[in-house]
Amino acid sequence: MPRLQARAAFGARLSALAAGVLFACAVHAQSATMRFDQPAEPLERAVNEVARRAGIQVFFASGVTESRIAPALQGEFTAREALERLLAGSGLRLRAQDERTYTIEAGATGEVPARLGAVVVSASADASAGGLPPAYAGHQVARGGRVGILGNQDIMDTPFTSTAYTAELMQDQQARSVSDVVQNDPSVRVARGFGNFQELYVIRGFPVFSDDVAYNGLYGLLPRQYVAAEFLERVEVFRGANTFLNGAAPGGSGVGGAINLLPKRAPNEALTRLTIGAEHGGHAHVAADLGRRFGTDGQFGVRVNAARRDGETAVDDEKRRLDMFAVGLDQRGEHFRLSADVGYQDHDIDAPRPSVTPRGGIPDAPDANDNFAQPWTFSRERQAFGTFRGELDLGETTTAWLAAGVREGAEKNRLANPRSDAAGVTSSYRFDNVRDEDVATGEAGIRGALQTGAVSHQWVVSASAFRLKARNAYAFSSFAGFAGNLHDPVDVAMPAADFFTGGSLDSPHVTERTRNSSVAVADTLGFADERVLLTLGVRNQTIEARTYDYNTGARASAYRERANTPIAGVVFKASPRTSLYANYIEALVKGDVAPATFGGQPVLNAGAALDPYVSKQTEVGVKYDGGHIGGSLSLFTTRRPFSVVDNGVFGDGGQQRNRGLELTVFGEAARGLRLLGGATFLDARQTDTQGGATDGKRAIGVPRAQLNVGAEWDVPGMPGLVLTGRAVHTSSQYANAANTLEVPSWTRLDVGARYITEVGGEVVTLRARIDNLADRDYWASVGGYPNANYLVLGAPRTVTISASIDF
Repeated sequence: MPRLQARAAFGARLSALAAGVLFACAVHAQSATMRFDQPAEPLERAVNEVARRAGIQVFFASGVTESRIAPALQGEFTAREALERLLAGSGLRLRAQDERTYTIEAGATGEVPARLGAVVVSASADASAGGLPPAYAGHQVARGGRVGILGNQDIMDTPFTSTAYTAELMQDQQARSVSDVVQNDPSVRVARGFGNFQELYVIRGFPVFSDDVAYNGLYGLLPRQYVAAEFLERVEVFRGANTFLNGAAPGGSGVGGAINLLPKRAPNEALTRLTIGAEHGGHAHVAADLGRRFGTDGQFGVRVNAARRDGETAVDDEKRRLDMFAVGLDQRGEHFRLSADVGYQDHDIDAPRPSVTPRGGIPDAPDANDNFAQPWTFSRERQAFGTFRGELDLGETTTAWLAAGVREGAEKNRLANPRSDAAGVTSSYRFDNVRDEDVATGEAGIRGALQTGAVSHQWVVSASAFRLKARNAYAFSSFAGFAGNLHDPVDVAMPAADFFTGGSLDSPHVTERTRNSSVAVADTLGFADERVLLTLGVRNQTIEARTYDYNTGARASAYRERANTPIAGVVFKASPRTSLYANYIEALVKGDVAPATFGGQPVLNAGAALDPYVSKQTEVGVKYDGGHIGGSLSLFTTRRPFSVVDNGVFGDGGQQRNRGLELTVFGEAARGLRLLGGATFLDARQTDTQGGATDGKRAIGVPRAQLNVGAEWDVPGMPGLVLTGRAVHTSSQYANAANTLEVPSWTRLDVGARYITEVGGEVVTLRARIDNLADRDYWASVGGYPNANYLVLGAPRTVTISASIDF
């Protein structure tokens, strides 16, 4: 079994090392003398820097617990001398395996430690033989991630662009949910669902509904509105159309990209971490994270996460409560890998600040601390899910896999989303909604490798299936509504929701059934000693959707469509550090479903589903991997149809064509300076609109420019202290198809710091963060739901502090 690389965590205790326990750090010693000028810092980071300078690799095996601050390393040393100085006084020692390989052991004397067993465990969220792709320099992103049915791929080997954000980044930034993580990405902006508080992610100018976020490669399993960060090991953002790679997204989004979330697994070293914290406004949280491995070779793993968040947020009178619990199990054998996850989330918001629909003009953004929600509004969500995944090696080059999962979810909302004129004068009405969902999904496949002459092949065959059953009901008060003002909010008595209803809130009918199935085949051919990689494939996708009348349960609409979605991608490795790539890929997407109301008026064909459509994408780009700094530059064009409401009827409205240039940067630009960010420039136009009325106009809610610059700096002379900062800029956006309503651009600055120290022999990490440092008042997003133009106010200045202790 090959030895697998894993990064030793800061949060482990040196005192837990017993004599004879391996810290198996296999290093190929270099006899050349090198000049070192390293400050005192965590031992793991110091050892990694020596390995990098010497051109060697460091492997960490199971059973390791290490968190000591290593001494400063200054002067000229060989790699072996440098490592010995870092270990001085630690109770660890170097032992030669041969003239170029060493291990680091506990104990100064005694018998030779036992060698590792046949099975070396590595945390593998997807039950793959290779485990998680390793972190890139700086440990904020990974060297690669899942590329649909192609499996885990290195960033330089795939004809697409993606970024996998690590658990370390989430912890250091005190991320609460997926939206906090993806705000690091220049291609992504965070919006909100239509008429609810669903997190919605806009990638390359197209929405990705939270319904369409994948969990370990499977759609529909995660909580639908909000996913707590405590569930997650990685957040993988894939840019571009992806039906061939992942199958059709069941919610009908994902044209501009996809998000895949990976669960946590027990690490090789024992983990017991407690985190407590608080947020500006009185919102407190506590979280526990435990991981253990069992068995003679640590082949069994258990990871348990639990968290509670409760209290008022930085928005006046808005209260949030979240309870989450997750258990991840895994087993690694010599020729198989198994994993399973069970999760539960209960998320409640009282007086949630609503979205605002402009009426005749764009109001000035209210004070970001103010809350214009009615006190009787709320959002409730409870979700439970479970998944299983297994891999079996059928030979040295062939592996079969099987994955399946289920989810049950219940949501209940009482909302009053206002419509506002340019002066901030509003009209609102009550909207109640309930939704229950049952989801079952699965995937099976086989992949392998073979050689035909000078050409290598990495082939894969896969089949997938998805099933959704949703029950829904709604009730509105009179659309005449009640008056208010964004800048001077007033509480009103709750009106009766009996004016316009659909179904029974106490016993909703089934209103939607979706069944997706597909079969895919692909081959990546390698030429010229793997310098040229050509990927060809096709997925035969079937989408079946039925909608039902809210009141009677009778069928309202139905379709069953099948289409082939092809892929062609090529990578040319121009040098060891540079890859050129190009791709053509299509997306088959479920048609939009007509909402109950739009623009404050009822929709006559509410619940009707439009036909599926095909979206096409072409892309070219270049990637760079300098070892410690990397990035990509890409040019792309994507088209997709959009829907409108005309005379109260929901239907096709035309096409949206997005052309763009995208730049990403990540890694360690200099010792102790980590960068993460980039820029996206978009030209999003409407085409083929009804009567050509808005042809050539910019698409609603798509800015021309999105810029992110994030940095972390290890303060010299102060071991363990890190200062952080991030600037996010979004240019102006249009809020109507005619481009007569424009929302101003905005820029937000976030700053923070963290400090790693020891208290009573335990490793403690202290973190502080201020989001929106200047307390800017701004409209953060426009719309999100196709062709809708509701506005979401940005969060006020928010101070978050936390302390994590590793026992």
